[in-house]
Amino acid sequence: MTDAGLRHGRASLGLSFGVQGVAFALLVTRIPAIQDQYGISDGLLPVFLAAVPILAGAGSVATEKVVARVRPSLVLRWAQPLVLLALLGVGAGREMWHVAVALGVFGLAVGALDASMNMLGVSLQRAYGRSIMTGFHAAYSLGGIAGATLAWAGARWELSLLASYLPVVAVLLPAALIGSRWYTEGKGTEGKGEEGKLPDGAEAGAGSGSESAGGALSLKLLLPLCLIMTFAYIGDSTVSNWSAKYLQDVLGSSEQLATVPYNVYMVTTLLGRAVGDLGVRRFGAVAVVRGGSLLAAGGFAVVAVAPGAWVGMLGFTMLGFGLCVIVPQTFAAAGRMFPGNSDAAVARLNIFNYVGFLVGSPLVGALGDAWSYRGAMLVPMVLVLATLVYARAFGPETARYGGGHERPRTADVG
Repeated sequence: MTDAGLRHGRASLGLSFGVQGVAFALLVTRIPAIQDQYGISDGLLPVFLAAVPILAGAGSVATEKVVARVRPSLVLRWAQPLVLLALLGVGAGREMWHVAVALGVFGLAVGALDASMNMLGVSLQRAYGRSIMTGFHAAYSLGGIAGATLAWAGARWELSLLASYLPVVAVLLPAALIGSRWYTEGKGTEGKGEEGKLPDGAEAGAGSGSESAGGALSLKLLLPLCLIMTFAYIGDSTVSNWSAKYLQDVLGSSEQLATVPYNVYMVTTLLGRAVGDLGVRRFGAVAVVRGGSLLAAGGFAVVAVAPGAWVGMLGFTMLGFGLCVIVPQTFAAAGRMFPGNSDAAVARLNIFNYVGFLVGSPLVGALGDAWSYRGAMLVPMVLVLATLVYARAFGPETARYGGGHERPRTADVG
């Protein structure tokens, strides 16, 4: 594979991550408008919200089976337009069954999209011979900020959902289809032709000590990464679902100021991911994940004891910088652990993204109602700290991205 081909593949995949960030943000930030448009009751709304990640998990499981026969790039090429069309369907419908079908398609397609995007990211990182995975997730964060801004503008100008979604889909759908022409699996996509070969020496020393790590997928070996993924998304969903309420109800902020923490969290997530790969190349994935876990746990501690809104804001800022590196490096670690079966490892790991999302918000809400919201913030803090116990699952990365070992020929691609 040529250096130019890798660069094009990296750029097109970054575009795909960004488009997905826009689409997801446009959905979740307009939930009140969706509820009003379809007359969804407060009691029924959690059912709709839970259905999306559950179906996304099913889509991720199905993708593991599909990519055994076709390339992940083909799955991504068709899943991304389906996500955008489903988003448009959410905005265009009028009956309850319309939104049920649209959200169902959205959930299944998102599962396939998330899994296939990260499969391609893992294989491209292997081809580059250095950490680039966090940069893809930075593109997702940037897309999320853009999507949230567009959603704010739509709400500010009192646009209908269809009027908000249609121009965005009209721009992003052809862009995604054009960009998909340059998708590439890099190296490490197993069983699908010449591009599926591993780089020289990748078979040895890439996992966490198991002789079978490069081949058959071992759930026992993957389990620590699954737990880390769950803990990270419990922390993320805590911020996205409870930061505004916490700042207003517990720390006594104004309603306007209560909207700021999530925006700050998204910006710091973007900034942290923008430089995260440099940190991995300099210090290694284990050190970066440990540092991120400690910073995120410190953020939850600051939020829990904050005497006022501005100290609470500091805590949410720390959370953004801390949590942002964990998820992309978890996917990358799965690829290193199972270099000969990375697609299946990523697909299974991706399921725990949705597990954390499903568990996090109800867990904090139940603890807040039964105990206190300050105390509830200590639970994700402890879970994030548990990542330290499993941090060794992120190495040894030195044999793959430096430490005196020869890199693959494409390591110097820009």
